[in-house]
Amino acid sequence: QVQLVESGGGLVQAGASLRLSCAASGLTFSTYAMGWFRQAPGKEREFVAAISWGSPSTYYTDSVKGRFTVSRDNAKNTVYLQMNSLKPNDTAVYSCAAGLSARNMETSGGARYWGQGTQVTVSS
Repeated sequence: QVQLVESGGGLVQAGASLRLSCAASGLTFSTYAMGWFRQAPGKEREFVAAISWGSPSTYYTDSVKGRFTVSRDNAKNTVYLQMNSLKPNDTAVYSCAAGLSARNMETSGGARYWGQGTQVTVSS
């Protein structure tokens, strides 16, 4: 049974940083692309960042480029999202996902497995 468990969310002020973690189990982690998505109240889920499984390539939505960094530790079966210079419109539930292609996550939002999400709230 595949499980993706996010942690690290919270309430912070604008300009602060958070690091989200997603611990994966039940899959061969090193062979999956991993991604982060977010969904704000009343809005559709949107792609945030993704990292490929090998010789890692990374992908970001334009609004987080230069502020967010996605990384992975295959030895720990964990993917991270370092979020700096947070803004109020970054407020959302952040979910991690596992799929076959990081590029596919970016272009179509496709993934095979999803986590439950962690709340990130940024106050102004």
